[in-house]
Amino acid sequence: MAQAPRSGVPVMILKEGSQRTTGEDARRSNIQAAKVISEILSTSLGPRGMDKMLIDAFGDVTITGDGAAILKEMEIQHPAAKLLIEVAKAQDAEVGDGTTTVVVLAGKLLTAAEELLEEGIHPTIIIDGFKKAADYAAKVAEEIARPIQLTKDDMVKVVVNSLSSKIVSEAKDYLAQITVDAAFQAVEQRNGTPYLDLDWIKIEKKKGKSLYETQLVQGIVLDKEVVHPGMPKRVENAKIAILDAPLEIEKPEWTTKISVNSPEQIKAFLDQEADILKKYVDHLAEIGANVVITQKGIDEVAQHFLAKRGIMAVRRVKRSDIEKLARATGARIITSIKDAKSEDLGSAGLVEERKVGEEKMVFVEKVQNPKAVTILVRGGSDRVLDEVERSMQDALHVARDLFRLPKIVPGGGAFEAELARRVREFARKMPGKEQLAALKFADALESIPVILSLTAGLDPVDAIAELRRRHDNGEITAGVDVLSGKIADMAALNVWDPLIVKQNVIRSATEAAIMVLRIDDIIAAGAPKKEEKKGEKKEGEEGESKSD
Repeated sequence: MAQAPRSGVPVMILKEGSQRTTGEDARRSNIQAAKVISEILSTSLGPRGMDKMLIDAFGDVTITGDGAAILKEMEIQHPAAKLLIEVAKAQDAEVGDGTTTVVVLAGKLLTAAEELLEEGIHPTIIIDGFKKAADYAAKVAEEIARPIQLTKDDMVKVVVNSLSSKIVSEAKDYLAQITVDAAFQAVEQRNGTPYLDLDWIKIEKKKGKSLYETQLVQGIVLDKEVVHPGMPKRVENAKIAILDAPLEIEKPEWTTKISVNSPEQIKAFLDQEADILKKYVDHLAEIGANVVITQKGIDEVAQHFLAKRGIMAVRRVKRSDIEKLARATGARIITSIKDAKSEDLGSAGLVEERKVGEEKMVFVEKVQNPKAVTILVRGGSDRVLDEVERSMQDALHVARDLFRLPKIVPGGGAFEAELARRVREFARKMPGKEQLAALKFADALESIPVILSLTAGLDPVDAIAELRRRHDNGEITAGVDVLSGKIADMAALNVWDPLIVKQNVIRSATEAAIMVLRIDDIIAAGAPKKEEKKGEKKEGEEGESKSD
């Protein structure tokens, strides 16, 4: 990039090959990219939303309507579009729901901003208007919200709503009940308030049977089987050694050679290995272990010795499962077998290998800490199982959100319609051009019930006209009933969303839109030059060696 001063001599500012886009062109490019992402996700919003089929470079197929999953699988290049993906990820990590809504709302805010920019309104004025409208919307949200009793029946009504827009909606009542039961099992009191640590709840998938065969297991389920047929398949009053160490002879770090002159030397070598493994097994038996679960491998010789001592063993268990087991059974993770002590062992009332579908799994039940539970998900195919897992994760996050802030707002677009009405009233009292930005903010909020009506097959103009009329008459819970195809009372239909999810949606979408609007200059570095041929050195590199 060069600029010619008065002397006429060009001055190179940017690296050769760099590209720069400024002002209106930069904003238009960013807004357009964000609008495309928003439009892709908008058809997936709500219980009647469509699903996306995503095929990666290896041909693996994902079918989902979950906003976070869709964005995760898409290979996005544009930096502004990547910004929306980061917003969706943050929404998913923070509250676990509302990922589609936050991206759609951010896209609609930028669409509204684009219209104002074309009318000659400065981005700073639009940003100020959006900020004031968002602050007022947050205040109104608190007024609209209703407190909820933290009972299973009331929480199920809210969790069901989070599952309505998923593939699993046919079994939403059954899955919601399992989710809430798991949440109440795992919840604990911290400083006088309920706290749900989702690390206590494990989701395990196994293909076969129907969604209605999904069950809640009081304990930890491992997708592994007992390593040796001679070992016991059921152990009561189990004393569990959880290892982060292999029960096998490790290979040396350096390449080694062993000179053997006779068969006796080979036998002595193998006998010594067997003796070492036998000492490991004997030590575990001496400290009282009758179940061994390790993250690493178990040698065949060690398996033999374990079976002879009547010890059940499971190997190659995931690190996350090892940590959950340790918490659930009260065990300490053993990294050195020879230093293991009896107090390092965990306890469980029952450890048993059971056949689930066509495969075997190990169930660790009646654990020392009863907060540890597993949701064993069943389904007809791997893709269904993946979608059920995503749905259950969202449902668990909704349960956690309700424990964090036990307040709810009406769903079906009723909440957004009421916010839009109140923000419009607030905007008309604002001075100057900020009023126009606040009014556009209200229009963006109202786009949520518009999309819901479209996915339900309704005429959006008639639906919004009816919604506005009813909200003007004070019916703040009137929303789009996508199942019956009409405007209905969401409170009567028990369609509710957690307040914390909606608050996060408004805040995150507004922040994303403002961040994009602040950008007036895009400077892209040029592509890196091709590496020199092997054996050639750049000028000035003679005698120097590369280091990592």
